[in-house]
Amino acid sequence: MFENRWNETEIQARLAKAGISQLDHDLAYRVYTSQLIGQVPDLVMHGGGNTSCKSVTTDLFGNDVEVLCVKGSGWDLGTIEAPGLPAVKLAPLLELRSLAALSDEEMVNVQRANLVDSASPNPSVETLLHAFLPHKFVDHTHATPFLALANLPHADEVMMELFGDSMVFVPYVMPGFHLAKFAAGIQAEAPRTTGMLLAKHGHFTWGDSAKASYDLVIEQTNLVEDWLSQNRTVPAFKGQRLDAVAKAGFLGKLRGALAAAGSDWPQMPVFDVIDDVATLAFLERNDLDNLARSGVATPDHVIRIKAHPLLLSMDDVDGDADVLADRIQEFSATYSAYFDAFSKSAGQPKTRLSPLPKVVWAPGVGLIGVGASLKEARTITDLAKQNIRVMADGVANGGFAPIQAQDLFDMEYWSLEQAKIGKSKPPEFQGRVVVITGGGGAIGEAIGHAFKRRGAEIVLVDRDGSAVRQSAARIGGNVLVVEKDLTADGAAEAVMEAAIDEFGGLDILISNAGYAPQGAMIDIEEQMLRDSFELNFFAHFRMSRAAQAVFTKQGQGGQILFNVSKQAVNPGKNFGAYGLPKATLMFLLRQLSLELGGQGIRVNGVNADRIRSGLLNEELIRSRAGARSLSEDEYMAGNLLKKEVEGSHVAEAFVALASSERTTGHVVTVDGGNVEASLR
Repeated sequence: MFENRWNETEIQARLAKAGISQLDHDLAYRVYTSQLIGQVPDLVMHGGGNTSCKSVTTDLFGNDVEVLCVKGSGWDLGTIEAPGLPAVKLAPLLELRSLAALSDEEMVNVQRANLVDSASPNPSVETLLHAFLPHKFVDHTHATPFLALANLPHADEVMMELFGDSMVFVPYVMPGFHLAKFAAGIQAEAPRTTGMLLAKHGHFTWGDSAKASYDLVIEQTNLVEDWLSQNRTVPAFKGQRLDAVAKAGFLGKLRGALAAAGSDWPQMPVFDVIDDVATLAFLERNDLDNLARSGVATPDHVIRIKAHPLLLSMDDVDGDADVLADRIQEFSATYSAYFDAFSKSAGQPKTRLSPLPKVVWAPGVGLIGVGASLKEARTITDLAKQNIRVMADGVANGGFAPIQAQDLFDMEYWSLEQAKIGKSKPPEFQGRVVVITGGGGAIGEAIGHAFKRRGAEIVLVDRDGSAVRQSAARIGGNVLVVEKDLTADGAAEAVMEAAIDEFGGLDILISNAGYAPQGAMIDIEEQMLRDSFELNFFAHFRMSRAAQAVFTKQGQGGQILFNVSKQAVNPGKNFGAYGLPKATLMFLLRQLSLELGGQGIRVNGVNADRIRSGLLNEELIRSRAGARSLSEDEYMAGNLLKKEVEGSHVAEAFVALASSERTTGHVVTVDGGNVEASLR
């Protein structure tokens, strides 16, 4: 059931901070209840739903002007603020109701032309319905229970049973001017109603106050939820969940097959996998094939998740990459046929969107969202999971009967709907999954920052859990932290499994972890040298081998980048135990580039020197500078450029190598100029 989260103390505190005008107060109420609604995923999903209020402002001449403040494009109700509710002059909107027809372009133009602030975002595509309804506050939601009700074969009869004459029913009409006129006309014939059910679409409430409309959202949604729950069953999961190794193998093959089938992503897609018991049980249903072909819970979802998922069988999951490629090809062919059939009768020329799936139903694995980034993939799985709940509740209560192919096509290829999806150029590394070892250190964190800024999905690995979590927090965003000692058996494979579980695969390994033991070679204990080789060579070797295994399953190449060190070519006194494994690592780099180039796997590295980090800490800097009778600054700038080299400079070298598509077997020197360390 849904909790009424209205808090009088909270709204009074907001009012005290608001301005003194009527518009300021109305917006304070409107923002507050919009956030209450938007922060509950099962009331609205990812930018869905919209809210409004009617108020009064003054123009430059001091005249009162009635306005409609309605949710603007690009804003999410859960985080909306006053600028996300652009004010539109109300009178010109109401005048439109007298027209017999209005094109989408004309509607958008009128709405923008009457914005009080021309810099405001575009008002919602459902602005006119908010304007035509005669109430001060209006809420439109896509609550999961109401979507189940809206998609029942006899939704109007069930609505009447539950609400009587307190709610009106609107048969499906595509959003826009015609829906606004049609729905407002139905409501006008029943002025005492408190809510509206839009068939196949969603739910409206209204009131003279924000609280009154919000209370109705919760009250009416709970009434539907209670009715649905009487016939809801929770089936047990009886099948077998793929183990971590098998799941990682399947996701790798799927990721590679999707990438090979099209160019929808910078390199390969990012996955988000929902594999809770309820989802896995849903994927065992006997009617799964019918449900996969049925459609979406609300037309608002089609632009993000398409009309149908790619449905796999357990044989497909267990099969090889060719089997997955065949299933993807079949899906794409079906989508292309759908486009061809309906685009011929479209009023304007249409450009086909990607025919590849955005949602995959995979028994034993889960529900998989396919996106260009983790954020998009998570949006997709959230919507897809809401859809399967709506489907299950619908079937249990009479059926799931959403809009069908022609209406789906009209919505998917509606210009105002497509405008919700950003068309800007993606960041350079959007969707690339980058694993960085030594992520809790200064250089590892700098590398994480550099790739994150360019859109990559980051996995930070370090044995120091506290340090790596702090690094991740400073980088920000969806950074996966893996606390792991890379010298332990199975650690490399565990890191890969974690990356695949979170993002679906791997694109770039930056093997950066290391430490620098000190002592003259003739004096150090043999165990110290062995320990140094374990982290400074064998850990890199194991990580590269584990990464190569992932790249092979994906079949789309990949990158391995090593943080070597100038010690590999320019020994430093008392650093032999560090330099020996690093020299071996540089040979490994060259050997791997030779052996893996045929698979499209590029192997490169960076030789850096004198970087403030865990290897070269403040105590060591003081010691080394003192031994040379230099100040610390002079020591750190002891290069041809006379400038200190920082972790960010090393990070940018890794970025440059990752961008160098025709470079492999190469080592970049980042030391400010050190002739003795030059590669010959």
